[in-house]
Amino acid sequence: MKPIEIIAQIVGIFGMLMSVLSYQQKGKARILFFQLFGSALFVVNFFMLGAFSGAILNLVAIIRALIFIYEDKIRGDHPAWTIGLTVVYILSYVSVFTIFGKEPTPLNLILEVLPVIAMTVTTIAFRRKEDKALRRVAFISSPLWLTYNIIFFSWGGIIGETLNLSSAIIGTIRLDRKKEENKVE
Repeated sequence: MKPIEIIAQIVGIFGMLMSVLSYQQKGKARILFFQLFGSALFVVNFFMLGAFSGAILNLVAIIRALIFIYEDKIRGDHPAWTIGLTVVYILSYVSVFTIFGKEPTPLNLILEVLPVIAMTVTTIAFRRKEDKALRRVAFISSPLWLTYNIIFFSWGGIIGETLNLSSAIIGTIRLDRKKEENKVE
């Protein structure tokens, strides 16, 4: 393994730690704060691995997290933000084949759309106020990102998405079910 690949994997592992820890946080802002730092580290990880779609989408994820952290101040819950971010996701998908010159084979077209779908679903969940929606979106987005990470051999991403799913399950049981049980009592 080349030194740049080793560094990329180390950065990805730190990104993974931030992402996994996000699902154990109470409060939307804390979840988003951890995801913001995880995304920043994954920008570097994916860029170093040549996975440009992942790098671009994680860069947009930083902006998305800031929008939803400060949503009260900038009306981040307005549907225009979701539409605008989705357009940026689509443009990033197109840029992988136009600007970065990736060959648009059927496999590449499918592979590069997986994180776009994951990001779109996550953005829709971020519009929700309850923590539960943020944890449950992992059941859709993590398998999509996991596939992408396997193809681009991002250890941090592979381990991270596996742990994200586990962490989302634990967080759902520990925090969401507990709230539901307290409501019943």
